[in-house]
Amino acid sequence: QVQLVESGGGLVQAGGSLRLSCAASGFIFSNFAMGWFRQAPGKEREFVSTISWSGTTTNYADSVKGRFTISRDNDKNTVYLQMDSLSPGDTAVYYCAAGRARLAYRLPQEFGSWGQGTQVTVSS
Repeated sequence: QVQLVESGGGLVQAGGSLRLSCAASGFIFSNFAMGWFRQAPGKEREFVSTISWSGTTTNYADSVKGRFTISRDNDKNTVYLQMDSLSPGDTAVYYCAAGRARLAYRLPQEFGSWGQGTQVTVSS
């Protein structure tokens, strides 16, 4: 059974940083792309970032490019999202997702399993 468990969320002031982690189990982690999405109150879930199975290909939403960095450790079955220069607009529940293939671009349908989410709140 696929499990994705996010951690690292919390409350931070604008300009601060957080590092999200997603521990994966129940599948061959190193064979699949991984992604991060987020959902703010009253808004639809939106793409944040994806990383290929090997970690060599990454994609970012324009809104986070240059501030967020996705990475993965295939030995630890974990994907990370380093978030710097946070702003109140980044406040959302952040979800980790496992892709259906080795590569994924940014569409939710490219991902077959989702975590429960971790809350990130950025105060002004």
